[in-house]
Amino acid sequence: MSETTTVPRVVLVTGAASGMGAGHARALAAAGWRVALADVSDPGPVVAEIEAAGGQASRHVLDVTEPEQWTKTIDEVTAAYGALHGLVNNAGISRRMRFMDTSEEVWRQVLAINLDGPFYGIRAAAPLMRESGGGSIVNISSISGQIGYFSPSYSTSKWGLRGLTKSAAGELAGWGIRVNSVHPGLVETPLLAGADGFVESAVASVPLGRMARPEEITAVVRFLLEDASSYMSGSELTVDGALVSNGLYHRILTEMEGELS
Repeated sequence: MSETTTVPRVVLVTGAASGMGAGHARALAAAGWRVALADVSDPGPVVAEIEAAGGQASRHVLDVTEPEQWTKTIDEVTAAYGALHGLVNNAGISRRMRFMDTSEEVWRQVLAINLDGPFYGIRAAAPLMRESGGGSIVNISSISGQIGYFSPSYSTSKWGLRGLTKSAAGELAGWGIRVNSVHPGLVETPLLAGADGFVESAVASVPLGRMARPEEITAVVRFLLEDASSYMSGSELTVDGALVSNGLYHRILTEMEGELS
C-alpha cells in the first residue's frame, strides 16, 4: 500500500487531548483520515466530538516518555485499524525558565517529553508503517530549535528534535517513510497563557504583526502528511510570520521609523 492509496489512511497524533494536537486530529478526521488520538490525559472527549461529526477516531492513553506504553499504543492501533500511515509527534511542554534557574528535574522532564517521546514513537511506529506501505512522520519542533532561546531545556529539546528528524529521514527512506519537522513561532495556544508581556514583546518582532492561528499550523502538518509533499523528507518548515528570517531588523526598522523618514 502506498501513500496514494484510496483506502482510508490512519494517523496517530500525540498530545491530542487538547490544544494544537486536538486541532490536528479534528482537521485530519474531517479530511477523511482515521485518527488515533493519544495523550497522557484522556482524549476521549475529542474522540467523541470527531465521531459526532461523522469521523473515525480512537482513544489511547499514552505517556510518551515510556517506551512500553508506545508499544501498547501501537498494538492498539494495529488491533483497531490494521495499519498506520502517519504519525504526528505533537506532545510537548514548555518551561520558560532561564538558564541558571533551570533545575535538573525541569531539564530532564522537558527533554523526556519533547525529545525522548518522539524517538520512542518513531521507533515503535515505523515497523507498522513499513508494513502499511510507508507513510509520513511529522515532528512538531519550534523556531526555538533554529535560533538561540533563553530556556535551555526547551531550546535543546527542539534543536534535538530537528536533528532526530533528519536522522530518521535517512534511515527510514528505504521503508517508504518520510520524516519532516514543523517549526512554529508564536501560536495562540494555552502554552502562552499568562505570558502577556512576553507575547507583546515578541509580536513586535514578527513582520506579519500577529501570532499564528492553530489552524495555520495544522494546514502545514496536513500538507506534510499527504501526497502533495511526497518528495519532501528531512525538511523543516518554518511557520513564524518571518520572525526568524527578518524579526531583528523588522524591530530595529520599526523603532527607527521616525529617524528614517
